[in-house]
Amino acid sequence: MEGKRVAMIVVHNQGIAELSKQLMEIIRAKVLWKGNKKIKVADGSFSAIAGKGNNPSPLWDKLVFNKIKAKLGGRVRFFSSGASPLSPDILDFLKICFGGRVLEGYGMTESSFVISMMDEGDNLSGHVGSPNPACEIKLVDVPEMNYTSDDEPHPRGEICVRGPIIFQGYYKDEAHTKEVLDEDGWLRTGDIGLWLPGGRLKIIDRKKNIFKLAQGEYISPEKIENVYAKCRFISQCFIYGDSLNSSLVAIVSVDQDVLKTWAATEGIKYKDLEQLCNDRTARAAVLSDMDAIGREAQLRGFEFAKAVTLELEPFTMENGLLTLTSKIKRHQAKEYFAKAISNMYAELTTSDTST
Repeated sequence: MEGKRVAMIVVHNQGIAELSKQLMEIIRAKVLWKGNKKIKVADGSFSAIAGKGNNPSPLWDKLVFNKIKAKLGGRVRFFSSGASPLSPDILDFLKICFGGRVLEGYGMTESSFVISMMDEGDNLSGHVGSPNPACEIKLVDVPEMNYTSDDEPHPRGEICVRGPIIFQGYYKDEAHTKEVLDEDGWLRTGDIGLWLPGGRLKIIDRKKNIFKLAQGEYISPEKIENVYAKCRFISQCFIYGDSLNSSLVAIVSVDQDVLKTWAATEGIKYKDLEQLCNDRTARAAVLSDMDAIGREAQLRGFEFAKAVTLELEPFTMENGLLTLTSKIKRHQAKEYFAKAISNMYAELTTSDTST
């Protein structure tokens, strides 16, 4: 190995999910699945390797995956993801394609370090690993969201962390500090987790930002947005609802390439992308795909978005819609898209009265 360099890719930003999704789509479209024969080979190789716990396969590497590794220089050995959830199918895809370790971890600024990380040799996806030895983790009941330590088959609750890695407080902000740190030194993260076998922690929801619909159902928008992020049309998604309405609506920043490809396939003519985004057929297609993803994730009926608005502009810090950690500023997004939200609810009201 002397004289050779090994590459490591570490991404700690909410963009990792979108970046990985785009990388997967590019590989599928331009490397693996251009022709029917390649589709069959690629499908067969993924099934064969996934069935063996994603362990390296010299045969399939030679037939399929070495060309993908070469696109990133051929020396990538390690991917690390943090700050936002990475879909298990994307994680497995990257692991198989590049033949390296893909680890997902969990941490926050207030913990000064990693709270948990997937262990070496752990082939199970969809979790953030076991606790860092430098801290303790406990799950606290959140009865208003029906998360308790008595839940079956896995205990669930708000993730609380204590240990030398936890910060002492916010600078000159005692009130805010008391909101997140209790007298015993436990940091309330606001994240909802569950314990999987083997001491693995899985993050499933957020305690903050929940709201009620008119019929009294509690909604966690971030959970739903993470589900809809798997939709091929979606680059970013903002879910909105309030106590005056009984349904949710969605603002979607579209993947423009996917939308244009779909329009060409469907034979839809348009002057520009803005016109395409306003096309009823396009909106219906996106909503239909979102519904399919929602059913697959077993969203409850009231968690489905009933209307969607398609936007070309991405959510960014520059337009005031994202925080420094790339999370949606919900109040600002509500104001920014107020007209679109009002129009969607008006359409839903009209549709309900006409039926």
